[in-house]
Amino acid sequence: MAATAVRYLRSVGAATAVAPVPVDPLPRPALRAVSDDERLPVDPGEFRRVLGHFASGVTIVTAHDPDGVGGTAGPAGFACQSFASLSLDPPLVTFMVARTSTTWPRIARAGAFCVNILGAEQGALCRAFAVSGADKFAGVSHTPAPATGSPLLDSVPAWVDCRIQAVHTGGDHLIVVGRVEALGAADEDGDGNGNGPLLFHQGAFGRFSR
Repeated sequence: MAATAVRYLRSVGAATAVAPVPVDPLPRPALRAVSDDERLPVDPGEFRRVLGHFASGVTIVTAHDPDGVGGTAGPAGFACQSFASLSLDPPLVTFMVARTSTTWPRIARAGAFCVNILGAEQGALCRAFAVSGADKFAGVSHTPAPATGSPLLDSVPAWVDCRIQAVHTGGDHLIVVGRVEALGAADEDGDGNGNGPLLFHQGAFGRFSR
């Protein structure tokens, strides 16, 4: 029945797919004056040191930039540790990205992204995607994620394929909310290589052991 409907729509020239919804890569917050008593006496270095005690997983967020600027159409991605699940119903996830990121506008143009969750042995892959300006996908095998076509990197333990639902401002970062369209894991534990997840703690990579 669905195939018949698609053939009919094509015969009359109607669209059979929904085009990506443009996303503002830099939403503007409501501005107001900040009084002296609102400024917290927190040193940036101390802030990083203390928050570094919180261990996090590591991901690579990817997208397929359909248009590009200056010949940059194609795959885009960056290493991201600020990723988390947000809601079960509807299924939502979130990640944070610096407002100065040169990769984020490309993901925003795509209107979709895939979160590639890294395993313990993929520290080198993470470092490659943390470098600005390099050809991050050189020598990296990937296939289109099933719902959005975003790059799904080979050999990752788990992945989450999303469309951008909302973008909020958060100081010098943006808070990106994605609606989950598809997801999968290499096995029941989400541990495709048998060595657990890649963790980041106090500026270094580590692993989880049971």
